[in-house]
Parts: sequence; C-alpha cells; structure tokens
Amino acid sequence: MTHAPSHDISRATTASRVAGVLALILLVGLIAAPWWGSSSTLRLVGEFCIYLALASLWNLLAGYTGLVSVGQQAYVGLGGYILVSATLFLGINPLYGIPIAGIVAAAMAVPVAALVFRLQGAYFAIGTWVVAEVFRLIASQITVMGGGSGISLPAPALAALGGKAAREALIYWAALGLGVGCLALVYVLLRSRVGLALTAIRDSEVASASLGVRIQRIKYAVYIAVAAATAMIGALIALQKLRVSPDAAFSVNDWTAFVIFIVVIGGIGTIEGPIIGTIVYFLLREFLADFGAIYLLLLGALAIVVMLAAPRGLWGYVAGRWGLSLFPTGYRVTWKD
Repeated sequence: MTHAPSHDISRATTASRVAGVLALILLVGLIAAPWWGSSSTLRLVGEFCIYLALASLWNLLAGYTGLVSVGQQAYVGLGGYILVSATLFLGINPLYGIPIAGIVAAAMAVPVAALVFRLQGAYFAIGTWVVAEVFRLIASQITVMGGGSGISLPAPALAALGGKAAREALIYWAALGLGVGCLALVYVLLRSRVGLALTAIRDSEVASASLGVRIQRIKYAVYIAVAAATAMIGALIALQKLRVSPDAAFSVNDWTAFVIFIVVIGGIGTIEGPIIGTIVYFLLREFLADFGAIYLLLLGALAIVVMLAAPRGLWGYVAGRWGLSLFPTGYRVTWKD
C-alpha cells in the first residue's frame, strides 16, 4: 500500500527568518541613533529613509500596479507646501502637518486620478508629469507663500519642537518611521488579498480581469494611497530643509528620476529591490558626487548596463539565480515523502 506524499505550505524561509532578525536588530540600533550618532549621521540616515520610502511607493505603483508615473514630485511638493501653510497660517505643530499633508493629498489625488486614468501607457506617464508641472506653476504664483522664490519656516514655529538636538531627533525619527512604515505597508499589502490581485495585474491584466479582479478600482486605491504617503514624505522633506520653493519641492530629478533609477537598479516588482537600489545609489553618490556632472553620467551608464545585463535589476538577478527571498510575499510548498 502506497502513501500519498504530504506537504507543508509556508511563507517563511531560512533566509527570510535570518533577514527578519537582522532587520529587527538594525531597526533597534537606528532608533537609538540620536544617542550614538552625530548630526551629519542623522541627516544621512534620514535622507536614506526618505529615498527608500519614495522608491518603495513608486515600486508599488509601477512594479505591481503598472502605473508608470513620472510625476510623483507633484505630491512631494504638495506635501511640503501643505506643511508650511499649516504651520504658518494655522499655527499647527510642524509634526502634525505631516499627517495633514497626507489627508489633503489623498483628497486631491481623487480628481487627479480621474483625469490621468483616462490615459494609457506612455500617455499616462506624460500626463502625470504635466500635472506635476501644473502644481509647480500654481505654487510659483502664490505670493503669500513667496512665489517663485519660496518661503522659510520661521523660528517661532520650530520652537514647538524644542532645541536643536531635540528637533534633529524628532525629524530623524519621523524619517525613520516613514521609511520603515512605507516599506512595511508595501510588504503587508502584498501579503494580503489585495497583494494577490496586484500580482495578478502585474503578470497579466487580461487574465486577472477574467478571474474577477476589479483592476480599475484597485489601481485607483493604490494611486490615492501612494499619493497620500508621498505627500507625507514631502512634508517631512520641507521640515528637514526648513523651507519650501517651487523648483526644489517639485523637482523631477530629485524626487522622481533618482527614485526610478533606484528601483530599476535594485529590481522592480520586488520588496528587496528598492532597498538594494537605495544602498547602491547612496554609495555612488557619496563616492562620486565630487565629479560633478560626470556623477550623473555614471549613474545613467550604470542603469543602462544593469538593464542590459540584468533586466530584472540586481536583486532580480540574485533571486533568479539563487532563489533567495528575504521578504517573501507568496506561499511555498515543501513536499515530504
């Protein structure tokens, strides 16, 4: 008499368990950074978290939902202007302006989505960039906010955050919270039923529609959620810089082009890709920034080489070759005799 082989269904792997423990240890060390790190260290790690958050959100938008946007700087700038406006005219604590920016941006993303979702493919990408330019031009015409030159946060508004050391620590923790929070949000979302729908949409919209996946509704929801989170990051950026201006807040290079580079290099459509891409970007920036314009050329050349040699990005190449998954979102079947 023969017995049918049994099997176990699980998500975790040995690599993912080790990665989880190491990530937790790293997180504890980063939370304690204000007690062991210098001001420059806090600024660098905070900026790293900001780009990690932006890359994770853009990866969710383009890598899983198929919405290739080149206008996410619209919500970065919008978040910055909302925080500064709420602080100046409503007297709100600048930290409270961060969630307010997310709520307002989500509301504004609804009509924007209704407009740009009428476009497909490259036209959608161009449409998002046009929306961002409209936001920038409107901001440059608001004289009460400094017009084209922008406006700074006054010293009395920052007094609510305490002294310099306390302010740096609070801003750093906010950046760390947003960076880890956005990454965790994407991870949890992809492990849910919505994540299954997003994976199906990424693989084939036609097939997913035939299975009853409400593609348009899911895309709307993801776009609005990403807009809200991106605006919160933009508000934090304005708080870090203590000022906001149209050209800086709505910069396509800083908040979209570099983010796309990070995701493409790291691996689009993976949780680990934005992490790897952000590490690579910051290493290149720290070691090559002194070369001026050559630094940007080297970034572009590296992106081309990676796209030709490893179209799925650095992590996509590693995962395909060795089958590694540090943050698995799907199930694994292990057969037993």
